[in-house]
Amino acid sequence: MKRAALASLFGALIAACVPCMAQAPAEMPKPGPEHQRLGYFVGKWRGEGEMKPGPFGPGGKFTEAEDVEWMPGGFFLLIHSDEKGPMGNGKTLMILGYDSEKKTYTFNAFDSMGQHESATGKVEGDTWTWVSDSKIAGRQVKSRFTMKQVSPTSYTTKFEMQPEGGSWNTIMEGKSTKIK
Repeated sequence: MKRAALASLFGALIAACVPCMAQAPAEMPKPGPEHQRLGYFVGKWRGEGEMKPGPFGPGGKFTEAEDVEWMPGGFFLLIHSDEKGPMGNGKTLMILGYDSEKKTYTFNAFDSMGQHESATGKVEGDTWTWVSDSKIAGRQVKSRFTMKQVSPTSYTTKFEMQPEGGSWNTIMEGKSTKIK
């Protein structure tokens, strides 16, 4: 009796699964135009600029070298950055992408000083704007990082912070140039 019940159950399961197997397999997702827009940044970039005195140190000149490549699949960019500046030398791994559900660009950075930063962004014309909220010394702070494409091989940057109830303060300004 048990064998007959098991055989019937097994037959019913097979009958139920056959239509599923007969359907065309789901296609792999493909990057959309928003993902492809990130392609502007692919390559080797060199940047320079000036940090203003503030929560990130005494201020002064900085340089950076960035290698930017697509992660397999074409949905995310991997950015490896080497920086030299007033606080010393550092390395950062950044990941840029686009969240199709939330309709926003995404940014995550992890650096050699143990910091993690996360932001969301948008692009309007030739200007990318990234925003985030964080706490510094227990106080809520908004950050805004703006990148303006000047040409196919250069862009300017500006990093600003706004303490809770305060106005925007420029922390850093710079320029990056594509070398490859």
